[in-house]
Amino acid sequence: MGLEMPLFDLQQQASPVDTAPLAARMRPRSFAEFVGQEHLVAQGRVLRKCIDADQLPSMILWGPPGSGKTSLAYVIAQSAKSHFSPLSAVNAGVSDLRQITNEAKQRLTLSRQRTILFIDEIHRFNKSQQDAILPFVENGTVILIGATTENPSFEVIAPLLSRCRVFQLKLLTNEQIRPIVERAITDEERGLGELKVTLEKPALNHLVVMSNGDARIALNALEMAAFATLPDGDGRRRITLASIEEALQHRALLYDKSGDQHYEIISALHKSLRGSDPDAGLYWLGRMIEAGEDPLYVARVWCALPVRTSAWLTLRPWY
Repeated sequence: MGLEMPLFDLQQQASPVDTAPLAARMRPRSFAEFVGQEHLVAQGRVLRKCIDADQLPSMILWGPPGSGKTSLAYVIAQSAKSHFSPLSAVNAGVSDLRQITNEAKQRLTLSRQRTILFIDEIHRFNKSQQDAILPFVENGTVILIGATTENPSFEVIAPLLSRCRVFQLKLLTNEQIRPIVERAITDEERGLGELKVTLEKPALNHLVVMSNGDARIALNALEMAAFATLPDGDGRRRITLASIEEALQHRALLYDKSGDQHYEIISALHKSLRGSDPDAGLYWLGRMIEAGEDPLYVARVWCALPVRTSAWLTLRPWY
């Protein structure tokens, strides 16, 4: 009787590509597949020229979730001749940084090859962890690419920030989300092509709009709807509007309770009231409440406004 491999070892050998979510499997592998952020990566732009010339500066990619920060970093890694060392600030520490920088120094000495250190969610690193990277960025041992959803002016220490270029990514438009979804449906290698998925036009339109510029949300909802839909007689999975609505539940709202979005939206509410625009006031108020903002915070700031406008009189019954 032959030896049997323990179940745990079999699981360890499973390919991460097979088990990764659709959004991770569909990451672009080249600029030909990369969608959006033309202001940064279109031909002739400074960042694209640096990438093509393999003369990368250290940089911080700042943008909302699902806008392509990590995808852009991996596309850069595919294009560059440098070694690529990715880390997530969620579970990495100073010891991981030391190991990578030591290997980077050896690589630079032995083969003259530089190292790209990619740190996802770099705002999660504390000051001492960011300090640990600083000398190696300064002397060129590593090229740092940090990705963050938070304003780097507040979350990245000033000495490190001064040695990096900050590139801001924008929310994807509906026209940019649509081809990402359509590619995932037809791709047989990494996408849902083998499942023979058909997405009805109303379902596609709803998915694109309700993802609110976040490609990750769109792809994850698509995958959930696909696996929740049983194949019909000819083996096709026909995803309806009802299936997409159930997978999405509600529109993804871009909001944080202590960062830029928090202050930008309360500022927009103030300006709406001062401008006597009750429709805009209702919109910004509804967006804050729907995103989970404390109504008492809105009420306290509201009552502190020095100007009582017609918009205030219109919205007053809400309180």
